[in-house]
Amino acid sequence: MFASIDFGLSGKTRSRLLKRRRLSDWFEGNVIWVSISLPISLFQIRRSSLVMKSYEHDGLDLEDGKTRKAGDKPTLRKIPNQALLSGLAYCVSSCSMILVNKFVLSSYNFNAGIFLMLYQNFVSVIIVMALSLMGLITTEPLTWRLIKVWFPVNVIFVGMLITSMFSLKYINVAMVTVLKNVTNVITAVGEMYLFNKHHDNRVWLALFLMIISAVSGGITDLSFNAVGYAWQIANCFLTASYSLTLRKTMDTAKQVTQSGNLNEFSMVLLNNTLSLPLGLILSFAFNEMDYLYNTPLLQLPSFWMVMTLSGLLGLAISFTSMWFLHQTGATTYSLVGSLNKIPLSIAGIVLFHVPTSLQNSASILFGLVAGVVFARAKMREKS
Repeated sequence: MFASIDFGLSGKTRSRLLKRRRLSDWFEGNVIWVSISLPISLFQIRRSSLVMKSYEHDGLDLEDGKTRKAGDKPTLRKIPNQALLSGLAYCVSSCSMILVNKFVLSSYNFNAGIFLMLYQNFVSVIIVMALSLMGLITTEPLTWRLIKVWFPVNVIFVGMLITSMFSLKYINVAMVTVLKNVTNVITAVGEMYLFNKHHDNRVWLALFLMIISAVSGGITDLSFNAVGYAWQIANCFLTASYSLTLRKTMDTAKQVTQSGNLNEFSMVLLNNTLSLPLGLILSFAFNEMDYLYNTPLLQLPSFWMVMTLSGLLGLAISFTSMWFLHQTGATTYSLVGSLNKIPLSIAGIVLFHVPTSLQNSASILFGLVAGVVFARAKMREKS
């Protein structure tokens, strides 16, 4: 394709087209592993609907893919600044999201996690629709054919977000971060049995280290809560299921869209829009409406501000992730996603005064290091 249009293009334009194609190729084949490495439920993904992702790119890294002709102006000063700014924005938004959720659920003692998820998704839908109407982003129309294709995976998506909310209420942030590593293990096993995909020994070693850290962390957790751990285990299975089914659903969904494509903004809009009626039904089923009717928290403007902030942060993760990927590449993005868990865990312990011991702290650190080892092993496996 690029060979046919290369004639007559400037070096700068050609480089931009090549960069876009490489990023598009990476998104096509890698919507699995990166979402799991994020320190939120991601797309917590909702943002995850971020939704992106796998360390298994096609070997073309944007960091090595920038070309420039002799006549083009140097951009070496501009790109490092953009990369640093986008990286900081991504790290701040992803860390802040889970900390704000923890603050709402624990510090405010808010007992309506489904409603919190519902409100966050509603904020995301409003903002994405507004940006689309202003022409700042492009989204696919939500047709019935597209909704029918996407609805099954959206049910898993909603379950993933809800179980994440419930687990976060009972478990400290550091342990949630470590326990989420179990999702990588489930996903790897699922890929092996469902898609006949095999991983090398370094990947399995990293996964084994993750299991050890999760078990030792749970044993030494001074604030252990069986209910919270049960919700987190359920979240790991749902997140893995979402990852394993997302790629096939995306391929099918593209066939029923008007443009034949499905960008991230369309997935954010699709996932969050479909989650609203389902979340409302579940909120009634879990008897949250009675709680919401009686709680004085909804009368506090500050509480609504914090909840709105959590919705904005959720959407910000989608935008900053795309920005960061454009400025760097899959390798940097994956490593930063893993390293980002370390300050998140420390902040969670300090801000919420989590009681801990030397053994538990060592287990948490061991789990975080295992996550970094896993990220590097996945990169080496592909290269």
